[in-house]
Amino acid sequence: MPMEFTPLAEADLPMLHEWLGRPHVAQWWGPADSVDELREDFLSGGTTRAFIARLDGEAIGFVQCYVVMGSGDGWWEDETDPGARGVDQFLAHPGQLNRGLGRAMVQAFVARLFEDSTVSFVQTDPSPDNPRAIRCYAAAGFEAVGEVLTPDGPALLMRCRRRTERR
Repeated sequence: MPMEFTPLAEADLPMLHEWLGRPHVAQWWGPADSVDELREDFLSGGTTRAFIARLDGEAIGFVQCYVVMGSGDGWWEDETDPGARGVDQFLAHPGQLNRGLGRAMVQAFVARLFEDSTVSFVQTDPSPDNPRAIRCYAAAGFEAVGEVLTPDGPALLMRCRRRTERR
């Protein structure tokens, strides 16, 4: 069964809250918001779209995507490409780390984004101190652009272009 991405729903919020409290997630995502804050962040009609990744029907991770240009709050203020999309993700279960599942999840989600012909590239911004995420994104086809300073601190900007546009 292929990887599936279901839009985050109200019923998923307690599970997401619990995942965000797991040490391997909280290390990079910070302290877990309350369920009410998660509802506000993801279900209030903003521009960020959140998904639960499922493999063989089992919830295995979280993915969010957003339009980069105009994302606000000090993020990507110099971006002028309306087709740029940003992604962030994590695997929920520590026993599934370092097995290629994150790469497969990222590749499947990026392929889904590129089904939209207006999407020009997909970017992500892991911490420079997170080698597991950097390896995952590189294995999924992302290339390092360089270190940047974001509202959350230093990050390694990485981008993935459509296969026909990659050098």
